Amino acid sequence: MKDTSKHQGLRNQLANVLVAKGITDKNVLNAIRKIPRHLFIDSSFEAHAYQDKAFPIAAEQTISQPYTVAFQSQTLALKSGEKVLEIGTGSGYQTAVLLELNAEVFTIERQRELFKKTSLFLPKIGYKPKKFIFGDGYIGLKDQAPFDKIIVTAGAPFVPKPLLAQLKIGGMLLIPVGDETQIMTLFTRKSAKEFEKQELGDFAFVPMLEEKN
Repeated sequence: MKDTSKHQGLRNQLANVLVAKGITDKNVLNAIRKIPRHLFIDSSFEAHAYQDKAFPIAAEQTISQPYTVAFQSQTLALKSGEKVLEIGTGSGYQTAVLLELNAEVFTIERQRELFKKTSLFLPKIGYKPKKFIFGDGYIGLKDQAPFDKIIVTAGAPFVPKPLLAQLKIGGMLLIPVGDETQIMTLFTRKSAKEFEKQELGDFAFVPMLEEKN
């Protein structure tokens, strides 16, 4: 669990790469500079931790590309103290970024192996979401709704209606929609029944799976 000045230097380089790719949010970039991403992946792959690419983790899932994490975090335009639902905890890296942005985070993971691993690991390095849930992201988290922001970190073949229903008026749902590749899609809730939809380009995610395993 070491974090050295060399790691810090690599994080600074990674932040510079993200700036070159169009990330401008200073708080997001500071989170990238601060979070020890190498601790989130298998130590034998540590050399790859600060490259801007996705990487395999347990349960046939991946830790998202840093650019994708930064892009999603920047797009949500989080304000301190906002209530955020994250669908797909995965390695917990995106969760840590949300916590660095001072959000109140509720996070759902449906792979038991990952849920167990990440729910023990994150607090160990100082990141404590409001709630870790082992469950089905398609149904959201009704008992904690409404949310200011909902972020989905897996490709969804369709937009789950419960997630739209669990947004505050003015709230945003950011979700990659599609089968092979996904279109990053942002829904903003304008009223009880009205949503504004924006498409923000193509991304590639592991699929969002229903039910739990």
